[in-house]
Amino acid sequence: MILCGVTVSSLLMTCRNKSAAERYYFPAIRRGGWAGGILLVAPGDPVPPLDGVAGLLLPGGGDVHPRRWDPSEALHPAAELDESRDEMEITLTLEAWRLGLPVLGICRGAQVLNVALGGSLIQDIPSHLGLDPGLHQRGTPEEAMEAHPVVIAPGSRLAELVGGTSATVNSRHHQAVRAVAPGLRAVAWCRNPGPGPDLVEGVEAADRWVVGVQWHPENLVDLDTATGEAARGIYRGFAAALEGR
Repeated sequence: MILCGVTVSSLLMTCRNKSAAERYYFPAIRRGGWAGGILLVAPGDPVPPLDGVAGLLLPGGGDVHPRRWDPSEALHPAAELDESRDEMEITLTLEAWRLGLPVLGICRGAQVLNVALGGSLIQDIPSHLGLDPGLHQRGTPEEAMEAHPVVIAPGSRLAELVGGTSATVNSRHHQAVRAVAPGLRAVAWCRNPGPGPDLVEGVEAADRWVVGVQWHPENLVDLDTATGEAARGIYRGFAAALEGR
């Protein structure tokens, strides 16, 4: 794609449902300022060489199979797997990391990012941490529900993106990061109201533009609130990283 005489690589985005990806993610990406192409790939599609794209977006979706981090771990009965996406996205994440591409992981995408780089997941938050099942299962893509606050590490890239060390987020997940992968660090948490550990809500790399968030900022970008501005900040930062390639 040519913009003002400059060649712009396309953003590569994975998905299961292309129409849903176009409906929910494309507007948020454009709100962030990305004017380049967007290539959508689903399992079974041919994938372009990553050395010709600007970056990788890993969106939300089904659960990651536990064999991806521990072959001996039993599958939780609440799991809703998407194994063909596991294979495609883990392979793409490792290649994007090797090439130093910007990567943004959203919900499942943050989990894939962590697993691909050697981390592990909590398969089911309510049964693992003894929390109310409704705490992290609120709203729909159409309903921009503000579910709970997160605290964000000062000085982190994520704090810079959202404009502070706290944000209110939406929440639709039952898996979450357990052991953070080498190369990543935890930078956002939901405080646990019980005796267990706080739940990791954001991860990032220290030496490159790689960010994963457990919430869905694409559903919040139209809000005329601090929550909406924080969501827009994530996509603005991602677009700037893509343009810097």
